[in-house]
Order: sequence, then structure tokens, then C-alpha cells
Amino acid sequence: MKLTMSTHILFLLLRSSKRKVAFALSSSSSISTCSNPRSLGNDDSGLVVSEACLGTMTYGVQNNQNDAFEQLDYAISKGINFIDTAELYPVPVSAPDWIPGKTEEIVGNYIHKIGSQARSELVIATKICGYSPNSPVASVRTVPPTTQPFPDCRLDEKSVRVACDASLRRLQTDYIDLFQVHWPDRYVPVFGQTEFKHENVRDDAIRIEETASAMKDLIDEGKIRYIGL
Repeated sequence: MKLTMSTHILFLLLRSSKRKVAFALSSSSSISTCSNPRSLGNDDSGLVVSEACLGTMTYGVQNNQNDAFEQLDYAISKGINFIDTAELYPVPVSAPDWIPGKTEEIVGNYIHKIGSQARSELVIATKICGYSPNSPVASVRTVPPTTQPFPDCRLDEKSVRVACDASLRRLQTDYIDLFQVHWPDRYVPVFGQTEFKHENVRDDAIRIEETASAMKDLIDEGKIRYIGL
């Protein structure tokens, strides 16, 4: 198995749960027990995940699809049912062959390979980008992709819906288990910035109420199950 320094498994300190969860392993229909199950959010949320979450942000730049499938198979065989990705991935975005959404496409190909029953036993988490002007990420939300000038990544109602639909298409699934905001629409220091600069505060930031309301609509439509803000 090819691993890189950037390949990451996120260990989440989540509220303990005694529930045991079984899920299908790859296309072989073998059954494995969820490793150290945790209740994500409230104990009564119904969303139970393995203590370890497999991050996929290297798929498409540092790891090819064969590497990714091998890592996913191995993680699932060890009881991991929690897979995290994002519309931004892979990283680094400075890589010459970077294509936003490529990681979701690879994970989607894996989901297609293992079939709907095995997919239903996984918790697939992805993320929508926050404010990013003239963004290649926003450009690939449509088919065909939007050409220059690229749209902005925002967290308004329309952008949330378009981003979700794009992730569903790339992931080849009918629903996303956990849909998260990668970073907010309002100004915050991100990507290694450590100092808050008041002069960068914008007056046009999308209110979190609009973002959350759009996500609630997607829950009501069955496109996502849970949200992360």
C-alpha cells in the first residue's frame, strides 16, 4: 500500500457509545464490526461512526485510484466506516495536476465498485468551500465546467445547493451522510494564517442563518442526513 506523509487518518474524540455497528466489506459482502463506535453529535443522533476516520485528501495527486482503493479496502477491513472528503480535494492545490473534485470522483468510483448495500453501511462526509473568489472549485460544480472568469465560492442558498448536487454526482450516491462547511463565508484567517486582520472583514458576508437554512432544505429533500457547521 502506498502511503504519503499527507495521507491522514483523523482520530476523533467523540462521545462514547456502546452500540455495535456492522457494515459490508468491499464487494465481497463480508461483514466487519465498526471499530470503537462513537455517537457523532448527540447520543440520540443515530449517526454512529468508527473512532478513526479515513481522510482522503491525497487521492488524485499523491495517491492514484489504485492506491485509494487499496487504502479504503484496508481501512474498512480494520473496522473504519467513516470516510471524509471535500469538494476542494485533492491537495496540494498547487500541484500541476490538481483538479478540484478529483478526490470525490475517486471515492465515488469506489462506492460504485462496492455497491449500494456496502455503501449504506459507510458514513460518507464531505465539505463545501467557504468564501473563495474566482474559484476553480466553483467552476467544476457544473457540467460542463464554467470557464474563466470562474464563479466565486460562497455559502448562499444557491451555492450550497449547487455544491451539494455536484458532490452527489461525483460521489455517485443519492445522499451524503455528513455535509460540512469547510470554512465560513465571513472573513477568518485560514490556511496557515494566524493573525486576524480587521481590514479584511467584508460587509457582504453570507449570514450563517442562510447557509444553515439551505442545508436544512437539503435534509428535508433527503440529499444529506446531517450537517457540520
